Amino acid sequence: MAFELLNIIAVSAFAFSGAIVALSERYDIFGTFILGIATAFAGGIIRNIALDVPVVHVWEQGYFLYVALITISIVYFFPKGWVMFWDRWNIYLDAIGLSAFALQGAAFALDHGFPLGGVIFAAILTGVGGGVTRDVLAQRKPMVLHQEIYAVWAMLAGLVAGIGIVNIENGVHYYTLFFLIITCRVTSYHLGWHLRFRDLYRI
Repeated sequence: MAFELLNIIAVSAFAFSGAIVALSERYDIFGTFILGIATAFAGGIIRNIALDVPVVHVWEQGYFLYVALITISIVYFFPKGWVMFWDRWNIYLDAIGLSAFALQGAAFALDHGFPLGGVIFAAILTGVGGGVTRDVLAQRKPMVLHQEIYAVWAMLAGLVAGIGIVNIENGVHYYTLFFLIITCRVTSYHLGWHLRFRDLYRI
């Protein structure tokens, strides 16, 4: 139940984020739906290809595809002033999607019997794949390559789940880690944490 609910949250959050970015870049309705769908599902597809497991295509996503389409429709057809207001809050939507998809990737790898490295790798790819695809298609600098700490939080989710500190089959543990990753991502954004250690040595 926790896994399914977080999947819905992740798909909705990333579809919303992708659609918001598309509208802020003045994409038409076709471009908005393409970017929203790509943001919601690219991470899982990239993960499956990298781990050499069967790919679940967009048209095979079942009700998750409908969740994404409904979310994108809401964004597109609501007043543009409302959409631009939410654009200022896109960091929070992105943090929700990052956390939920990172946990989904870790759970997927554990279910398929991958070792710790595979769990961490799956968490990173699933967590950041959609956001990277969104930014590349929108011709923006991907967050994962920027100075902000982004992929590290997905890696942390995979590490904690992979070594068993958190039992992701336990709903309480699952949601605790979910909110912890969101908090870390939002905190690092607002406090300006980054990984550019060279800056420390500049005179």
